[in-house]
Amino acid sequence: MGLAYHKQIDSKTSFAVWKIEESAEDLYSRLQLNDRENAYLDRLNSGKRNLHWLSTRNLLRKMLNTSLYIDCQVDDHGKPYLINFPHHISFSHSFDYAAVMISEDKPVGIDIELVKSKITRVAKKFMSPEELAFINSENQIPHLYTCWCAKEAIYKLHGKPNVSFKDHIRLRPFDYKGEGCFQATLKTDDEMSFDVHYECFADYMIGYVAGFTPVNNTGVASLPLKANKLFDEK
Repeated sequence: MGLAYHKQIDSKTSFAVWKIEESAEDLYSRLQLNDRENAYLDRLNSGKRNLHWLSTRNLLRKMLNTSLYIDCQVDDHGKPYLINFPHHISFSHSFDYAAVMISEDKPVGIDIELVKSKITRVAKKFMSPEELAFINSENQIPHLYTCWCAKEAIYKLHGKPNVSFKDHIRLRPFDYKGEGCFQATLKTDDEMSFDVHYECFADYMIGYVAGFTPVNNTGVASLPLKANKLFDEK
């Protein structure tokens, strides 16, 4: 199927979602990859990991609308960046979908997740007691997924290690409505404020951030918690 959804955030920022129905061979044939990228693909397990990687790169090529080679690399912390294009980028994937967000003038972060009831079992690992208190019991599962996607998107935009979803990324109370915007902060050595946007897509939740506002220096130490591994089986 390929491109399933595209949203223009502003004149320089957008995201899109790709439905993965192609084979790995088909997706691979549409790309220009160098020896480093081919070696990385060889190390991936066959199946979803391979398809997710290929799908995000196909979607990135479509969004950049180019026939040129796209030199996409990752930094020491695993954050992707482009060498020969000016755009900031963020990737996400979950089961049958991949998502890519790009911007020419601001850092971005996006997360897509298949909504499943299991999130209730891990909510206390990434949510503070104050955040759990504003979750609507009637929409508990999608409300929790919105919070997870928000924190994951902020984590990806920030792109630095040793960030605790529970202790460092805090969400302002918001009512879940299926689509909307709310505020959040990230407090490590510095403090940043974000407008987080979310929306439902099929049986999935999408959360994204574009840019941030510096607040002040807080001097809060980083904590080594790999919170973003809670859903690594997708």
